[in-house]
Amino acid sequence: MTEAKRLAGEKAIDYIEDGMIVGVGTGSTVAYFIDALGRNKERIKGAVSSSEQSTARLKALGIEVLDLNATGPLSLYVDGADECDPHKRLIKGGGAALTREKIIAEASAKFVCIVDPAKRVDVLGKFPLPVEVIPMARSLVAREILGMTRAQPVWRENVVTDNGNWILDIHGLAITDPVALETAINQIPGVVSVGLFARRAADVVIVGGEPPIVM
Repeated sequence: MTEAKRLAGEKAIDYIEDGMIVGVGTGSTVAYFIDALGRNKERIKGAVSSSEQSTARLKALGIEVLDLNATGPLSLYVDGADECDPHKRLIKGGGAALTREKIIAEASAKFVCIVDPAKRVDVLGKFPLPVEVIPMARSLVAREILGMTRAQPVWRENVVTDNGNWILDIHGLAITDPVALETAINQIPGVVSVGLFARRAADVVIVGGEPPIVM
């Protein structure tokens, strides 16, 4: 799938316009987009990054990384996903950057998601759903989610997010109403964010292949 990821990442450059500040996500597919962005860096004003990992890669390529508070709304955000359904709703957070990713997606007029073909599913949930939680609320949130869904939350031990929080991964879901589940989990005290991107789904999905498919 490495070649498919590269093709998806490079195809996303088609959405770059001169003078843009680009929102940049996190992950192995996004790494190919960042590399392609580095070859086009004279065309953009800079980037807003969703993780320390992406920030380091962008800076290494000579791309200025800007603060979202200073840039205001963005025209474009490019990121990957762990799962994508036919309605462009996503599960994200395998790399534990879901909260910053969700913030940048919300701030962007167009969200382009880049994936390899294995990430396409009919129903979200085979990939464990990440939930970022404040550390003292880990057990509380896990109990609430278990009662709500009957699915099993598992603490992702030894992982601390860039925000200093912890991750619960919910196993055994079949998410038939992603917007409702996203809303319900967000209401649990101690939840920072949930890795369902349903209320703010992707606008465009690029599936890597020969040639890449644009959904």
